[in-house]
Amino acid sequence: MRNLTKRQRRDLMAIQPIDLQTLFTQMDKVAKTQVAQREEYAMHQSIQGTQIQRKTEEHIQSVNETQNTGDDGTEKIKDRPSSRGGKESDEGKKKDTKEETAEQEQAQNPVISDPRLGKNIDISL
Repeated sequence: MRNLTKRQRRDLMAIQPIDLQTLFTQMDKVAKTQVAQREEYAMHQSIQGTQIQRKTEEHIQSVNETQNTGDDGTEKIKDRPSSRGGKESDEGKKKDTKEETAEQEQAQNPVISDPRLGKNIDISL
């Protein structure tokens, strides 16, 4: 122990009774401050929780701005195939082709019709 410095010797010394008296008198103050810190931490957590809950409720109830708008503020419409496996779109194409062929046949075989036909009703007896 002769090779130790004064500081090292002092660190090895035991706690004196007078030091314990001082420590014990301060223990209640330390305990009170620790309890206050814990309560403050819990209070901050509850405040943050209520703020987050309020923000989420406001976000849910608010009207959100659309994301996919064009330059003039209008949205582009995207055509989607039907959920029936595309049967409706196929039928629609068939109807369009049938109408086109009917129009072409009428153009090839013009039928002369009276524009007054079917507009007058004969009520004589």
